[in-house]
Amino acid sequence: MKKLDENRFDLRYINKFASLMTVGNGYFGLRASHEENYVGQTRGMYVAGIYNKATANEPSDLVNLPDMVGMNIELDGEYFSLITGEILSYQRQLNLENGELRRDIVWKNGAGSRFRLTFQRLAAKNDLHVLATKLTVTSLDKPAQMKIVTGIDAQQTNYGRQHLIEEKVRVAEGDLLQGIYKTTESGQTIALAACCTCSANGGIAHTAKNRQLLSAIKHDLPADAPFVLEKIGVIYTSLDGDLREQSPEEASEAALRSFSAAGYDALLHESAAEWAQFWKEKRIKVSSTRDFDQLALDFSVYQLEVMTPAHDERFSVGAKGLTGEGYKGHVFWDTEIFIIPFHLFTEPEKARKLLRYRYLKLKQALGKAASNGYEGALFPWESAFTGEEETPEFAAINIKTGKRQKVASALAEHHIVADIAYTVVKYYQNTLDDTFMKKEGLELLKETSRFWISRAEEEQGQLVIKDVIGPDEYTEHVDNNAFTNYMAWYNVKQALFFMDKYGDDDGQLKNRGHEFLKRLYLPKANDDKIIPQDDTFLSKPEIDLSRYKLAQGSQGILMDYSRQEVNEMQILKQADVVMLLYLLPDLFPRDILSKNLDYYEEHTIHDSSLSKAIHAIVAARAGDIDKSYQFFQESCLIDLGPNPHSSDEGLHAASLGAIWMAAMFGFANVSIKNQRLNLDPRLPSEWSELTFPLIFQGTRLHIAITHEQAVITKVAGDDLYIELKGNVFLVSNIVEVDLG
Repeated sequence: MKKLDENRFDLRYINKFASLMTVGNGYFGLRASHEENYVGQTRGMYVAGIYNKATANEPSDLVNLPDMVGMNIELDGEYFSLITGEILSYQRQLNLENGELRRDIVWKNGAGSRFRLTFQRLAAKNDLHVLATKLTVTSLDKPAQMKIVTGIDAQQTNYGRQHLIEEKVRVAEGDLLQGIYKTTESGQTIALAACCTCSANGGIAHTAKNRQLLSAIKHDLPADAPFVLEKIGVIYTSLDGDLREQSPEEASEAALRSFSAAGYDALLHESAAEWAQFWKEKRIKVSSTRDFDQLALDFSVYQLEVMTPAHDERFSVGAKGLTGEGYKGHVFWDTEIFIIPFHLFTEPEKARKLLRYRYLKLKQALGKAASNGYEGALFPWESAFTGEEETPEFAAINIKTGKRQKVASALAEHHIVADIAYTVVKYYQNTLDDTFMKKEGLELLKETSRFWISRAEEEQGQLVIKDVIGPDEYTEHVDNNAFTNYMAWYNVKQALFFMDKYGDDDGQLKNRGHEFLKRLYLPKANDDKIIPQDDTFLSKPEIDLSRYKLAQGSQGILMDYSRQEVNEMQILKQADVVMLLYLLPDLFPRDILSKNLDYYEEHTIHDSSLSKAIHAIVAARAGDIDKSYQFFQESCLIDLGPNPHSSDEGLHAASLGAIWMAAMFGFANVSIKNQRLNLDPRLPSEWSELTFPLIFQGTRLHIAITHEQAVITKVAGDDLYIELKGNVFLVSNIVEVDLG
């Protein structure tokens, strides 16, 4: 199993690695900030579903909770810091196999004395409420005096916004620290409890001041005798579904007394066992000439797991998961299109819960549509816990113009409606879950269809969809965006199919739906086989984008051109048509794929982190495997690459999902056709083998692909017909197919 390593301390990368090495379990995520403090370091602990508005007119924030891992460490009167003294060795490692973060340091203080410090932490996978840490300190040269101060620090903010009221702090019998906090607007209670135990007897003193509840531990260190401090913490909130009639305060105290007695190593052992089962069921493996490919895949799968709140269908996955405060922790279309696919093919119940999140917010989507003059359901572009629209009205101030740019996404980026409907259909195709589809799925499909039918306008005998923004957010307020129109068509088509399947007698909606399908304008390829992105895109002027492509992801073009100027040129943040070709490939012949991939890539800066992996999939399907692999490699570098600030505010959750998708839907070329699992592998020359687990229609499979052969093994479930390279096979045990 690959591990993520940091081999030297560098302040430029401090927040990037804080995001990259996040530990979590879907309930909470803890950034890998160092125990000691550094200027500019962003600490962060986030619990899924805990949002709050700092003021009435602001969007909700995913609340940065009080810090439970920070420490001030004093050795012979000198504070331990990696910017003073001398670092003799440094190694930090996120062990993806068991979810543990470990940091090993040998440090020389100003007086020349050497100390070895080992920091360990984990978010327990077997009990979602548990955070465990361990510090081992050894004086290597002589006896030394040590003092450690740690506890619960509620001075944390969301970039200066304070979201918590300190309701109660106390030290209970047995040195148990407990802090009870309440969000200022949403009224959620958070109970944190922690307890320190030491390997040697020593005094522990406690203080509570300035929103900090602290324990101070003093100890005399003999030479070469390790001192161990274990700090076990628990987190409970008023949203928890497992309180069993206890308050968060009561639950946190009872749980801490149990887990602190177990100790760090026992907690690690139990958590690691859960991780071992996870990797057995979900790891995708490649034999590649480049070791980095396996690391990128392991990293993406790990992060997809720790960011998904599978314990509660009232929550979903934010654009940064639980790794940072970027986008305020809001939920976008990213979840349906980029994150659910991983769960759908490995643990469909998690995909179902994420779709239930949308169903539970249907009332708010109906309200948003009505307030904008439409029928049906208009889901918010950004959502949080309540299901209301959370998109900020204005973006940051443009430092060139000095003005705030109005954010139009909530007003016009309506494709999210069809994205949700699309994923509902894909969920059913994979699971055949009639129970979900007859109720939640069908209602979602009907209400989203009602929206599109009311959204379309009559023009010259056709129905058109005007004033929209597609996934390409550098092209705003356009008419007949190809992605939006085709996805709306698919949405309504599938709604009618499932209405017929389940005998729904809403005749009016059926009649309107059939009329919509018959009359909706769908942009067709021109004589050059290019599908126009919208009514005007192909007639706009072009500029040389090579300089901006070299700095992709930086949005550097907005320093040279205003957004209005960018909007009037053939400049793409990501290519809508390429995304369309990925989602609905059966509508277009292969030569259309190739022509449009080439044309639109030339005009794409790839400033969106979602762009490269989708290009990788479409390029693989089009048969350009070398280009596909190049796109795949570049997509893996979005978070894991050398840019020191690429992930400061959190990881790119959808991009991580897209890495897994590129391997599965590009190189393995997995799809669902004619209600069967279909594979048409396209391995890059750098890969000699690709193996992965997969669940389809309740049957668990293991698939191994080389350039010469595919081996499909039924692990559990019913026999299954699959299609491989155009031939149909019954998988009842093991099927071996020659790919030559």
